[in-house]
Amino acid sequence: MIHFGHISRQKFLQEYWQKKPLLIKNAIPGFISPLSPDELAGLACEEEFESRIITGSTLNNKWTLERGPFQESTFKNLQDKEWTLLVQGVDRYIDEIHNLINEFDCIPRWRFDDIMISFAALEGSVGPHYDYYDVFLLQGFGRRKWTVSSIDCNHENSLEKVPLRIMKNFIEEFSWTAEPGDVVYIPPKIAHHGESLDKECITVSIGYRSYSKNEMLDSLELPHSKTNDYFKDPLWTDNLQPAEIPTSAINQVKKFLKVSELPDEYFGCFVTKLDYEDEKKFNEISNEQNKEKLENFCLYRLHSICRIAYQFIHEELIIFINGEAINSSQIDRETLINFSNSRQLYVENNSRIMAERLIAVSLIYKV
Repeated sequence: MIHFGHISRQKFLQEYWQKKPLLIKNAIPGFISPLSPDELAGLACEEEFESRIITGSTLNNKWTLERGPFQESTFKNLQDKEWTLLVQGVDRYIDEIHNLINEFDCIPRWRFDDIMISFAALEGSVGPHYDYYDVFLLQGFGRRKWTVSSIDCNHENSLEKVPLRIMKNFIEEFSWTAEPGDVVYIPPKIAHHGESLDKECITVSIGYRSYSKNEMLDSLELPHSKTNDYFKDPLWTDNLQPAEIPTSAINQVKKFLKVSELPDEYFGCFVTKLDYEDEKKFNEISNEQNKEKLENFCLYRLHSICRIAYQFIHEELIIFINGEAINSSQIDRETLINFSNSRQLYVENNSRIMAERLIAVSLIYKV
């Protein structure tokens, strides 16, 4: 778990999460990016990865966007400064990257979206912008200056004829310099501008999903709202388990959607459902994975692309994976909860029934 320094984890959850940005110095002591710049460039040349190269500067606000996959020659032709490579969803394929999410389990794992890694040359940037999701920006190599603002974060304040959503007017409120192991937390609708201070700068972005009101109403087949706001989390407690959906979250959903009741399994299915691209990737994994024979006394792991959560409904434990409640009959509660939180299952007599059901639909693989 990351170190919050001079504040407690509970204070972060109470005073900063979805409220205020924060620089957390030495959050992961000794951290260095598991991927080198050359390795990240190699991933950007593969079709499996969504990648982009952004070139430009706030000095003249001339920006270009190029989408991958790229050729090796692309990187040889780049200038020495003012460009950034971004590679999305690296956690889906590289376990060492996926395991970084364990450091941030103060936030429920089902809120997690993906991990993006960026490499920036000297003065490389993607411009000042804001998003609707939460993000932890973990510095992996080199130094990056982060400038932050809560002023004028709206759709009208954006550059025209630019292939990116970059703010036209960005008024700095404060700035930080992040070094390896430091984490910058940015809540929704807080503008931020990161600029590389070194020739080689790697930043790991741990992003969390945002749920719009109309997206949630759509899934319930209810009429749209005129104000398409975004869901705000309840106050998380520091003893919440990573995969747990607490009652406070369900109550918050009812309040947000202005409904008195919800279908019992609605929220668990909603937050674990894969988006179109992830579902396509998971289907590819399922097709490629041989229906291997399950082995006793071996460790199996849930595929990194999968989403899992659990909830107590009318005192019954329900497990959700990829948008569906799974069959958990004849499986003891402890096994179900441990698997949901750890995403791992050691196959022995007590867990074999569950392992057989999971491997039959390609949800787990032998480590």
